[in-house]
Amino acid sequence: MTTEHRDFLAIPDFSADELNVLFALAESMRTGAYRKTPLAGQTLAMIFMKASTRTRVSFEVGTYQLGGHALFLSPRDVQLGRGEPISDTAKVLSRYVNGIMIRTFAHDDVEALARDASIPVINGLTDLLHPCQVLADLLTVRQQLGSIAGKKVAWIGDGNNMANSWINAAFVLGFDLSLACPVGYDPDAGMLERARTRANVTVVRDPREAARGADVVTTDVWASMGQEAEQAAREKAFHGFCVDSSLMSLAAKRAIFLHCLPAHRGEEVTADVIDGPQSRVWDEAENRLHIQKAIMATLMGGEAL
Repeated sequence: MTTEHRDFLAIPDFSADELNVLFALAESMRTGAYRKTPLAGQTLAMIFMKASTRTRVSFEVGTYQLGGHALFLSPRDVQLGRGEPISDTAKVLSRYVNGIMIRTFAHDDVEALARDASIPVINGLTDLLHPCQVLADLLTVRQQLGSIAGKKVAWIGDGNNMANSWINAAFVLGFDLSLACPVGYDPDAGMLERARTRANVTVVRDPREAARGADVVTTDVWASMGQEAEQAAREKAFHGFCVDSSLMSLAAKRAIFLHCLPAHRGEEVTADVIDGPQSRVWDEAENRLHIQKAIMATLMGGEAL
């Protein structure tokens, strides 16, 4: 366990060239061309302060397929849930395991964990960012439409961790991104400002404006985990932001629909869209497995970027 390591906390932790290598590696894993087990004898600690289906299963299965072992640690299983300092947890886990994946609330906690760990730390989700998911989304775009270069992505809904990660992706890869968000639900202003130095990133109030000519239309639930008490207020604020067939008809002819799941049919998306011919949500969910395997093989298993 060396102190020389890289973390993956946000998409800009990788350059555009490195991301393209990562996508190619993930694709080789998806097709079965990649058969190595670079995590043989290694263990990934998975800290879940927030529950999950896709994050847990994809990381646990991915670690196993790469020859390693994954440990599921809920708040009941670790002293973090009883107030142990994150720095202490980071130092202790660094003596036992080869990598840490954490899914939690405050992004500061992930940064603190990475600061004091001497092993790679992977951000499985925070309230600020969801980088693994957006890399899976970009892998899906690559498979369905080719390179993201020259494409337009339309984000419809809350300026949440997914929106912020799409903004970070535009910053690194330079594609056009239009985010339709209600007043009061804008994405992170600092990330927006930085991305605009390299990409055409706009925030609009009309979902139709964002969707017009888009190659990718994507959304998320209106009330994320921990925001359930705001559900009624959010339903009112997001009226008119449902991705339906009328909105999809404004996008490019070959446009695909993405959703990170879980989805609420009849709220942020209609059933005929998410279950329709333009939807790629199941490929997108599968790609969590492949892109995270590529991340682990690189950060923990010695694969070159």
